Amino acid sequence: MKAIRNAMSDPLLPAIEVETAPNPDASVIWLHGLGADGNDFVPIVPELGLPATLRLRLVFPHAPVRAVTINNGMRMRAWYDISAADLTNRADLAGVRQSASAVEGLIARERERDIASERIVLAGFSQGGAIALYAGVRHAERLSGIMALSTYLIAPDALAHDAIAFKLVVPIFMAHGTADPVVRFPWGESSKRLLEAQGYAIEWHSYRMEHSVCLEEVRAIGAWLARALS
Repeated sequence: MKAIRNAMSDPLLPAIEVETAPNPDASVIWLHGLGADGNDFVPIVPELGLPATLRLRLVFPHAPVRAVTINNGMRMRAWYDISAADLTNRADLAGVRQSASAVEGLIARERERDIASERIVLAGFSQGGAIALYAGVRHAERLSGIMALSTYLIAPDALAHDAIAFKLVVPIFMAHGTADPVVRFPWGESSKRLLEAQGYAIEWHSYRMEHSVCLEEVRAIGAWLARALS
């Protein structure tokens, strides 16, 4: 890990950035889960086992603070409101679209820093993974890939209409804990099947864990990133 700093440029989301080498030529925008912040996944960067030749910038943005209905209206960092525990009514679509727009702003900044769109990965855990999927399949240019951890597909009925034409060449990495009590394992599996039905190539991993990540998963993420950005 060669560099770490806080990046803030209004109206962009504030973010922590980690560069694995000078002059990065690829970027990963990695979104945290509900109630966490951009610091959450920074410590795993050295554990990814990325090749020394991969000059990568990892961007870990902080979600806005908002009231979350399912948590009794408590204000916390969240990519969108959650009003119910069931999958159908789980996501506030207005908030989802707002966060997807904010992610588009981060992608645009990477493009301004001379990172080609096909060298950008959108990644996220839980709520962040849901936004990575939602924004990634709708992005107007080809991305290098989408990584969705312990998450689910928002607005699946709109997928066929909204998805862009690059789906057959944009790989998606999905991983889920079989004992996840927060985002249930069947939700992840059904999201995988829905994406596959639309022609997406999914690399699927399951682990004996709850709503978290494990070392085996981290190593699989590193290997997938190395392939996606090779």
